[in-house]
Amino acid sequence: MPHVMSRLIGVGVGPGDPELVTVKGVNALRAADVVVVPVMDGGERGRAEATVLHYVPAGKVVRVVFALNERTDRARREAAWDAAGERVAGLLREHGAVAFATIGDPNVYSTFTYLAQTLVALVPDTVVETVPGITAMQELAARSGAVLTEGTEPLTLVPVTAGAAVLKDALAGPGTVVAYKFGRQAGEVAEALRETGRIGDAVWGSALGLPEESVRPAAELDGAPLPYLSTLIAPPRRDGGRGGKL
Repeated sequence: MPHVMSRLIGVGVGPGDPELVTVKGVNALRAADVVVVPVMDGGERGRAEATVLHYVPAGKVVRVVFALNERTDRARREAAWDAAGERVAGLLREHGAVAFATIGDPNVYSTFTYLAQTLVALVPDTVVETVPGITAMQELAARSGAVLTEGTEPLTLVPVTAGAAVLKDALAGPGTVVAYKFGRQAGEVAEALRETGRIGDAVWGSALGLPEESVRPAAELDGAPLPYLSTLIAPPRRDGGRGGKL
C-alpha cells in the first residue's frame, strides 16, 4: 500500500465568537479526519474547542492536554509537550488530515508553531499548512472603535509576558502598541500607559465575542488582575484631523 503523506493543518478560529471563523477555516475543520483542540491540565473546555463545536460534531474532536500554564517547572512542561506531540503524532500516523484548532491565528503567538516543529521531527513526511484567523487585536478594534493604524504609523505587538520593560519601550516609540497576555500584570501596564501619556486613548478587552465580554477604556484599569487573555490597544496621539498622517 503506498504511503500517503499526513497533513497537519493549523486552523485559526478567532478570539471566541464562532462567527469570526473564516469560511476557509470552517471548510478545513470539516474536511479534516480529526480536529485536535488544546486543553489545560485541568481539562476544562477551552475557547478553541467551544468554537470548533459550532462547526464539527463532538465525535471528531480530540482533546490533547498542553501545559499551557506551566511556567515554573521546565522539565514538567517539556514532558507535557513531548506527551502532547506523541499523541498528535499517533493521530497523524492513523489519519490523512489532522486539524489543530487554535484561538486567534496559528502564526501569532500560538501553541501550533511548537507543535508543528515537534511533529515534523516525529512524523517526517508531515505536510504542515495553516489557515489564518482573526486576531484579538482586530476584534478589539472592531468592538471599541479604536483604529489600529493610520497612514504611515507602525504597529507594535507585545506579549507582556516578556516583561513590562519591553512594553514601556514600545509605548515610548511611535505608532500603535498592542499588548497581549497582560492580565496578571494589569497594574504595571496601567502604570506604563500613564508614564508614557497614552492612557487617555487606550482600550482593553477580554473574552471578546463571548457572553462575558468586557471592553473598557484603559483609564478605568485600577491595577486589579484581569483575565490572562486580555488585549490592549494604545493608539498614538493623532493630531491633524482626518488623514493627518497620510
